[in-house]
Amino acid sequence: MAKARKTAKKRPTPTKTTGSLLKDKAYSRIKERILSDKFSPGSFLSERQVASWLGMSKTPIKAAFERLEHEGFISVSPQQGVVVRDLNIHEIADHFELRVALESFVARNIAGRLTSEQIQLLKENLEAQKRSIENENVSESVFLDGSFHALICSFLGNQEMNRVINDLKDKIYRVVSRVFTRHPKRPVTSYAEHKRIANAILKGEADRAANLMTAHLENGKQFLLLPR
Repeated sequence: MAKARKTAKKRPTPTKTTGSLLKDKAYSRIKERILSDKFSPGSFLSERQVASWLGMSKTPIKAAFERLEHEGFISVSPQQGVVVRDLNIHEIADHFELRVALESFVARNIAGRLTSEQIQLLKENLEAQKRSIENENVSESVFLDGSFHALICSFLGNQEMNRVINDLKDKIYRVVSRVFTRHPKRPVTSYAEHKRIANAILKGEADRAANLMTAHLENGKQFLLLPR
């Protein structure tokens, strides 16, 4: 009988290359430090130092820097190198103007139209906000603040609007974190404003919900623009 031929085992095709995984990991870790102010505005970052910290080569670090520069978190120049960017007044104003336009529209259009499941999600978020304030957990308060706004926007069911809000989420986190850190009483007043917005939405008071959302975001902007 003829001997059966040995067939070479096929290697599984990786869904993602190691290089891509390292780029994503470097990007996430560096951005996490920027958002938490561990890499504070004005800090200088070097490929060598960050590569040593993460235990990687400089190639994924360079790719992560390019992505972060595109998103506006760092600036890269031949003269200065890599610098963590701060929020400037114009960017803050633009950020809040965009949010006012989107979120006041959403508040007006979902008023009185939430499902029982959506109402429950909103109430759970507000309850979690209350607990985080009682526990003086600022990072949790920042996260829940962003979640409150993301929830409200998701209730409209507009995928394009959700995409825009999702693109803004890290900048929203950075802005809210800065406000809550500089003004320790702001989480309390922000929570009270969230409750009023939610009540207006639940009662179907469309214009009031939109106006309260606008006032809430304007308050946040003013807190950020106030001197330290």
